[in-house]
Amino acid sequence: MHWLRKLQGLCTLWGAQMSSLTPHITVRQLASVQWGRQEVPATFNFARDVIDHWADMETAGKRPPGPALWWVSDRGEEVKWNYRELSEISRQAANVLLGPCGLRRGDCVAVVLPRVPQWWLATLGCMRAGLIFTPGTVQMKSADILYRLQLSKAKVIVAGDEVAQEVDMVAPKCPSLRMKVLVSEKSQDGWLNFNTLLKEASATHRCVETGSQEAAAFYFTSGTSGPPKMVEHSHASLGLKAKIDAGIWTDLKPSDIVWTVSDTAWILNMIGAFLEPWTAGACTFIHHLPKFDPVVILKVLSTYPVTNLMGAPIIFRMLLQQDLSSYKFPHLKNCFSGGESLLPEILEKWRAMTGLDIREVYGQTETGLTCRVSTTMKIKPGYMGTSIPSYDVQVIDNEGNVLPPGTEGDLGIRVKPLRPVGIFSGYVNDPQRVADNIRGDFWLLGDRAIKDEDGYFQFLGRADDIINASGYRIGPSEVENALMDHPAVVETVVVSSPDPVRGEVVKAFVVLAPEFLSRDRDQLTKELQQHVKSVTAPYKYPRKMEFVSDLPKTITGKIERVKLRKMEWKMSGQARAQ
Repeated sequence: MHWLRKLQGLCTLWGAQMSSLTPHITVRQLASVQWGRQEVPATFNFARDVIDHWADMETAGKRPPGPALWWVSDRGEEVKWNYRELSEISRQAANVLLGPCGLRRGDCVAVVLPRVPQWWLATLGCMRAGLIFTPGTVQMKSADILYRLQLSKAKVIVAGDEVAQEVDMVAPKCPSLRMKVLVSEKSQDGWLNFNTLLKEASATHRCVETGSQEAAAFYFTSGTSGPPKMVEHSHASLGLKAKIDAGIWTDLKPSDIVWTVSDTAWILNMIGAFLEPWTAGACTFIHHLPKFDPVVILKVLSTYPVTNLMGAPIIFRMLLQQDLSSYKFPHLKNCFSGGESLLPEILEKWRAMTGLDIREVYGQTETGLTCRVSTTMKIKPGYMGTSIPSYDVQVIDNEGNVLPPGTEGDLGIRVKPLRPVGIFSGYVNDPQRVADNIRGDFWLLGDRAIKDEDGYFQFLGRADDIINASGYRIGPSEVENALMDHPAVVETVVVSSPDPVRGEVVKAFVVLAPEFLSRDRDQLTKELQQHVKSVTAPYKYPRKMEFVSDLPKTITGKIERVKLRKMEWKMSGQARAQ
């Protein structure tokens, strides 16, 4: 019952009224506990309560025939599993993790894979076995992997060829890591082979009866300072929230086929390519797409019966740069965009070229789906919709008071006196960071917004220094630390800079060491960019760089990042809320 004691501590932190709970009560006695506006069952497991449910419905002939997972490789190879097959194979995946890997309930598994079926299998297997999964992008370098393995205390890593060498470089520095499992067609010394083990594994497995508030996942998200934060999500805040949210934005049917174009490490992928379609009994469609190519996306939409498309706004911006008149999307009904703000002109152009609307969704790693423009709602260009029914989202002032419609303020979710289902459990080993982000009764989302009379929210920009480039959240300190590792850099500060395609990109202001002042600036820019790519995930590298003699500072010597950011956006003629 260690998770129950942990749960009580978190409830106190969030201001939940849980005084009736004691460590001596049983899991079953928790069934009547209310979290926010919802009654939450004592136990919940997405694999059992959703995947196995649809497998049973399929067996009984109560779900139309069709795949639950449909994967297409970049060479056109296909994998199709219905719910019965997905249920069975995910049991085998659970047995691989518990058997050859020797894991036990509550252990952590790092899953660093591209868009291949094994990512979905490994994640489902973790859920079945009561293990905590922590996803990571294959763009990570050894330093990123080392940090995540050490902080999460992962005992197993399931990874692909893309990062195997990087993992081997840091594995000796990770005392918790017991086993490395490779998803590959080839074998490698020091690694177990996932595909081989899966073929040999039994399909008999009894799903662990996980507590609703038991840890299910660790996600990493960038902060304004320091390394990424480790976000803990429970089985309730992921899977149960998906059931509560079912039908309130996508209105999916079992006959629908959903394609979410997102990196497997991001929460958007978990929501759009895992939780939402499978909760509805629909099919999640996956294209390997090893390299983003708008032409490939257009061809896939023209060839396969995808009914729902979801992705960051940059996907739609890049698709609009192609000749759309050459393509027809006979099955596509709904388009959804999330991860960054959708510009009204993109919405209008997409509608003019395809006859389809793009419906915006909003959320964060810590909160999951928070606001949406559902399929039944009016679209207001420039607005990200209304809050989902289970969240009380408001625009608040500096004291935590709710502001009237039409007034700019900070966006927050009410978490007191009771926190709603869907909010993360906390930052692992850092309760103070959670406490610091609560203002009055609200959890701060870090964004500035205005709420109109209809309850629609207009996103105005970040209230902090996080850079949102093409849906990738980048903490400036991560890039600054990478740059400072290069001998040419004496001092640097990183800010967001406007970009017509990506929305905003990373820009670095750099003060050079004297011995590098005579170097060719274009060549030095490329060298520093490549250096950042070599020490951290390449998507973080500064696409813009400006060499300066000094940086603006306060009288106490602190670099005035906000001043540089405001100057950067003002010079471009664009506005960003500060």
